[in-house]
Amino acid sequence: MFIAPERLQAIGVKFEPVARRPLDHVIRTVGRVEVDERLLSRVTLKLEGWIDKLYVNYTGESVQRGQVLFTLYSPELVATAEEYLIALRSSQTLGHSDFPEVAAGARALLAASRRRLLLWDIEASHLRDLERTGQVQTTLPIHAPQSGTVINKMAVAGLQVKPGDELYTIADLSSIWIVGDIYEYELPLIAVGQSAGVSLSYAPDEVWQARIGFIYPTVDPQTRTGKVRFELTNPGEKLKPGMYANLTLRVPLGERLAVPKDAVLESGERRIVFIHHGGGRLEWRNARIGQRSGDWVEVLEGLQEGEHVVTAANFLIDSESQLKSAVGGMAGMKH
Repeated sequence: MFIAPERLQAIGVKFEPVARRPLDHVIRTVGRVEVDERLLSRVTLKLEGWIDKLYVNYTGESVQRGQVLFTLYSPELVATAEEYLIALRSSQTLGHSDFPEVAAGARALLAASRRRLLLWDIEASHLRDLERTGQVQTTLPIHAPQSGTVINKMAVAGLQVKPGDELYTIADLSSIWIVGDIYEYELPLIAVGQSAGVSLSYAPDEVWQARIGFIYPTVDPQTRTGKVRFELTNPGEKLKPGMYANLTLRVPLGERLAVPKDAVLESGERRIVFIHHGGGRLEWRNARIGQRSGDWVEVLEGLQEGEHVVTAANFLIDSESQLKSAVGGMAGMKH
């Protein structure tokens, strides 16, 4: 078709060459903030007893490694500690006996008593105090195994506890996970170590940087998505477990033949692009497009590198083309 150059200028037509450009594919999804499982500790006991005094007594409290959480009264522990002191005195008395069997027996009894206490996770410092003072303490302090935040607390003063009871859960929230769902067709585009932007819907201008730490090996058959774990530091602990966060990944695709997205007119299933051959001569073509990247669209078929496409006022050109076709058809009917 032909449109006079003056007319093209009047309606604001602009052109852009078809060229190879670096494109990227943007993946956007929503993820849930979770505790880093590697920075999680559960406080349990290996012996029975009663909680005597509670020092850390509410969920959300910050604790330091080695801080006393509570003291435990355990009749079994008290009895075993007393047996240990008896074995210690016997070893000191009989360890130099003229009868080797007696000396060996005393040492074996002491070792067995000590081993039993250590199997209950009694700290070596507590044993040293016991040996130094010769006095059995009726309660045992239980310490925090790591620094962090108490995210679950079952301990109550006076509570009877049994081996395996979970009394506290402590999490270090200075580093957290975000688990998001990625469509299966996008999974081949990502890899462990790849970076991603993290933001919250109510604070979109604040962006954290995360990295992919793990890609889960299964896909949900209902949603056709796979779970991906993003890892990041959490200064100020602004990101809290249970929050939802927006995730953005940019995957470089390399150089691809591309045109501005405004050059492509969508008509049903067809993608139409107007080519300018110069001097007002225009041609429309069907184009097969691929990846979309910001303001650019990848061209798979229909256009050649170096051709000029219409990027502005192409709707007006399309309308004028349809009008000329209609007028031409009416003129043909009169003949």
